[in-house]
Amino acid sequence: MKILLTGVTGYIAQRLLPVLLENGHEVICCVRDKDRFNSKKFPSSNLSVIEVDFLDKESLKKIPADIEAAYYLIHSMSTQHGDFESMEEICATNFKNSIEQTQAKQVIYLSGITNTDELSKHLSSRKNVETVLADATFALTTLKAGIIVGSGSASFEIIRDLVEKLPFMITPKWLKTRCQPIAIRNVVEFLVGVNGRTETFNKSFDIGGPDILTYKEMLLRFANIRGLKRRIVIVPVMTPKISSYWLYFVTATSFALAKNLVDSMKIDVICKSNNLAETLGIELLDYNTSIKLAFDKIEQNQVLSSWKDAQTSDLFKNGFSRFIEVPVNGCFKDIRTRKVLNSETSLEKIWSIGGKTGWYYGNWLWEIRGVLDQLFSGVGMRRGRKSDTELVSGDALDFWRVLIANKEEKRLLLYAEMKLPGEAWLEFKIDNNNILTQTATFRPLGLLGRMYWYAVLPFHGFIFKGMIDNIADQ
Repeated sequence: MKILLTGVTGYIAQRLLPVLLENGHEVICCVRDKDRFNSKKFPSSNLSVIEVDFLDKESLKKIPADIEAAYYLIHSMSTQHGDFESMEEICATNFKNSIEQTQAKQVIYLSGITNTDELSKHLSSRKNVETVLADATFALTTLKAGIIVGSGSASFEIIRDLVEKLPFMITPKWLKTRCQPIAIRNVVEFLVGVNGRTETFNKSFDIGGPDILTYKEMLLRFANIRGLKRRIVIVPVMTPKISSYWLYFVTATSFALAKNLVDSMKIDVICKSNNLAETLGIELLDYNTSIKLAFDKIEQNQVLSSWKDAQTSDLFKNGFSRFIEVPVNGCFKDIRTRKVLNSETSLEKIWSIGGKTGWYYGNWLWEIRGVLDQLFSGVGMRRGRKSDTELVSGDALDFWRVLIANKEEKRLLLYAEMKLPGEAWLEFKIDNNNILTQTATFRPLGLLGRMYWYAVLPFHGFIFKGMIDNIADQ
């Protein structure tokens, strides 16, 4: 079957894509920026990539007319600017109009559980998207999930941050809210299972695991599995804004996403019963098993996708391409070179930089810079990295974004997503003569940018020197 897959740089689609390919489907991946999608991770002659922006009608002409089915996995909840509800409606409308011009008989849409009269902005928007997609010539199958648990999922990583960082928590009352978490592998099984099943056409199904838990119970169960003793006290005085800041400073989420999550967490998300799992032969995993499986993947360094990689700064909304060419004019540069004895050893060090490994020199200074960034609503150092040893274009790396990660060329190029009065790049490259060149580039914005560069220049003297010395040292 020829399938169109949207939201390919997102968490769910990157889990779904390899399964579709393994099942022999031809998959056309829609991305806004090819530079952000590493198709080499999915070696298959059945995979093709097209650049499409569902906010731009003209770009949708690239969608092949002979597709037979499509997955709609687009959302805008973490956008930092603009009205995500309006953006989601426009995207859904443009998608619907475009797919109606193809041979597609079915669209499969992953939404959120909407079984209460009072809905958050996020869930209300999800429901509105379903209404838009349902008014079409193709058949719509909607799957509605609540908390999705898996290595790299937003819910899993937020719970992990809270439990592993805070032995004692004073929390808002929404921790009493009930939800029905579902394992990521079950979500993928449902998405694959309904494909082509005519009995699911023009129907909506809630999908969830066997457990109904409060958020507090989820945190405590997580702590128990990790062998941690945690105490949680719920207070009624935390406003939504304070709750959002609490999530923002303790976890790796952005403030925009934290705000929308808090809004959603005030509402129970419980599934309406159906027999879809039985019909498709899916064995639902309980919450504890889902957590254990997620940590198995983490410990084996096999995290396939992470929500943090999709949480990209609005700087990149028009693509990576204009950032890949590092500017020369009007820039300050710190260029250092070292002869390396073993280029492969140094290359592995470069590919392991950041996250748990750190930055090879003055890690406490990097951490301070991360805290300062958070105080100004930046991403800080909380995101870490998805894999301890592998990097691909588009990965989040602490407060950097990976633009180029080419081991054959022995080149890594990073772009700063921290709050700065200008733009910053950090590049590592080893040439054929085993010369390592480390280049920090800063393009200042106005007088403030120039003052910033000179203010941090003394720190560069030993931070950048120490970093390249330790990378080159065998």
